[in-house]
Amino acid sequence: MKITRVAAVPIKWPVQVGIAGTAPVEQEIRACLVRVETSTGLCGHGLTSITNERVVAAAVNDVAAPALVGEDPMNHEALWDRLYWLLSPRGQTGHAAHAMAAVDIALWDIKGKALAQPVWRLLGGARARVPVYATFGFDFLDRDALGQAAGTLRAQGYQHLKMVVGHQALQRRDRGGPSLDEVIAEDERRVRTVREAAGADAQIYIDANCSLDAFHAQRLAMNLSDCRIAFFEEPVTQNDIPAMADLRRRCGIAVAAGQNEGLAFRFRDMLVHGAVDFIQPNVVIGGGYTQCVRIAGLASAFNVPITNGGAFPLHNMHLHAGLANGGKVEWHLPTVALMHRLFTGFPEPASGWLDLPDTPGLGFEPGAEMLDLFRA
Repeated sequence: MKITRVAAVPIKWPVQVGIAGTAPVEQEIRACLVRVETSTGLCGHGLTSITNERVVAAAVNDVAAPALVGEDPMNHEALWDRLYWLLSPRGQTGHAAHAMAAVDIALWDIKGKALAQPVWRLLGGARARVPVYATFGFDFLDRDALGQAAGTLRAQGYQHLKMVVGHQALQRRDRGGPSLDEVIAEDERRVRTVREAAGADAQIYIDANCSLDAFHAQRLAMNLSDCRIAFFEEPVTQNDIPAMADLRRRCGIAVAAGQNEGLAFRFRDMLVHGAVDFIQPNVVIGGGYTQCVRIAGLASAFNVPITNGGAFPLHNMHLHAGLANGGKVEWHLPTVALMHRLFTGFPEPASGWLDLPDTPGLGFEPGAEMLDLFRA
């Protein structure tokens, strides 16, 4: 079997997001889709997101594709290493890791189909179902809608809930928006609303998306000390490792990070410096399954659990079901809305759990809308 074609398509699609009974809101989701075709007729599909989708598509189509055509798609280690030296020859992180991730996922999809096994079994088959947490608390919901959504999700069986804080405070500070002090003051009110609506036994996670400085992240964490936050994700800009380690020591709050890191050495440094309680390798961002398995091995050596951050649960569920130290999968509601446009046949969670498919490969296939993109 040989690779005959590699193609990437950037998309920027609107999706309607109705969050747990709240009024639907239109969100624009960007991603880069990749299709790998082979001489036997087997095809694999991957994607990446949370970066400039046009840049990634160009990297795949103009650099990666010529290097992969004619190669054996089963040799994922050899092909990952080749892409690394083509796209990150001096250890750069960023767009290159995204391009590698999308291609690597497609190769694992082909491998599973060729061997008649789902990817999660090829990765180790640690469990056939994974727990999920629902990411719902976005900045387009006001406090009343947040409380309504939290209560509805709890009634649907979700015990683990995540909401956004920070709201791009650093990015917006020169645009006439609220000050950092005003942002975290409102964040505190929003978190307390969710805690009251979700009940005392719910697990609540907060995610700043790297949009706070160390001082304001620490102040927010300390102000919420009585809310029993399960973890604070990406609390500070640039995933600043000393700053995250200091936040853990000062505030006693669990820190999670890593969803946007491109290379394994960043995870190593987080672990060595005691900066995180959970690391979050994301297969659609951090080099695909090939590299995320290595990162999970690092975490195991430090006795630090992994969990999903950065959304795209359909791809990440295989990592967390396959590995013994796998954790929860993020059921990110806007991203799931995009998945409904792109794919068919994927599982849905029930009572806070997601059952893995037995279908070979990723276990779900491109829908008509996605296939039309590649035909064009």
